[in-house]
Amino acid sequence: MNAVSPIDEARRRAGPPLWLLLELTYRCPLHCVYCSNPVEFARVEQELETHEWLRVLREARALGAVQLGLSGGEPLQRKDLEEIVAEARRLGFYTNLITSGIGLNETRIRALKEAGLDHIQLSFQDSTRELNDFLSSTRTFELKARAAELIRRHDYPMVLNVVLHRLNIDHVGEILEMAERIGAEYVELANTQFYGWAWLNRDRLLPSREQVERAEQVTRAFRERVGERMRIYFVVPDYFERRPKACMNGLGSVFLTIAPDGLALPCHSARMLPGLALPNVREASIEWIWYDSPGFNRFRGFGWMKEPCRSCPEKEKDFGGCRCQAYLLTGDAENADPVCDLSPHHHLVTEAVARAAQPQETEKPQVTEKPVLFYRDRRNSEMLSLS
Repeated sequence: MNAVSPIDEARRRAGPPLWLLLELTYRCPLHCVYCSNPVEFARVEQELETHEWLRVLREARALGAVQLGLSGGEPLQRKDLEEIVAEARRLGFYTNLITSGIGLNETRIRALKEAGLDHIQLSFQDSTRELNDFLSSTRTFELKARAAELIRRHDYPMVLNVVLHRLNIDHVGEILEMAERIGAEYVELANTQFYGWAWLNRDRLLPSREQVERAEQVTRAFRERVGERMRIYFVVPDYFERRPKACMNGLGSVFLTIAPDGLALPCHSARMLPGLALPNVREASIEWIWYDSPGFNRFRGFGWMKEPCRSCPEKEKDFGGCRCQAYLLTGDAENADPVCDLSPHHHLVTEAVARAAQPQETEKPQVTEKPVLFYRDRRNSEMLSLS
């Protein structure tokens, strides 16, 4: 009997790409310091055209994809967003628009409703105008408040996302009160995961353990008060865990991202991984990309693992953790995620957490006291792309 190759075995084990994320554009009116978009996004040109996005939808749905996220950048920058939503509805996707709300007006939300959009997730940077606008380097707080009103008026569930970090985590109580005022049904308090622009700003954004614990206490007390009126999800930052999360439930397991230029990714940050042969939808079908491409089979299953992951009984729970985190912290994407306290590189995480416990020069920045941060903008991206 012929031996089964690791790639053939990985293909056999792979299910369909149930969750499809289309990053329709890297264009965005905000300049958030924790953006997960690649720092070299200025290099990405020639966004997919409408007909190419529609083909991606048809091919992914034929493979079994059911959940569709529409993100960016800011997806409202695409004039064909409504056409993409309409095709997704025709195909049977459940559609989720992930937006800053900038560009959402009465005309567009009516058009999106008519096209069949199911769900809108709105982001805020903070509960205060000052810090919201500081963190995004824009004046957008009132625009977001108006977007929230539009979402309610058109009978969408109010779903709020706020990324937490050192500069706003002490405002969790006020953020939840804001969410209550605007009628949020679901709130995701998503502690920053350190990729993309957040990685550049990690030393300014990583909270202390004391801050995280205090924020969790505030969140628990708020949950008890509001009961079932609001579902609140508090996502603990990886650096404060002893075991890594099962990143994307294992790369190439359920999640497929398509970047604005057509690059297909097993997670939204994977284009940073050196040597990962990532395919492009302009050159290959979704079926070949998902099942047969080297890029999607590279970290499927367990055959790629080094020790201590290879012999770890928890590998079927966490799949070795995050490959991007392993690469950023150790320089090798095959290493055990340093979040794991069994990793020989765990000290890189504990040392970062220890530094975060030290007071910083400006804990509550005023407009005139801005800490040194890399804002996500084209000029910085062009500069970083050359470095």
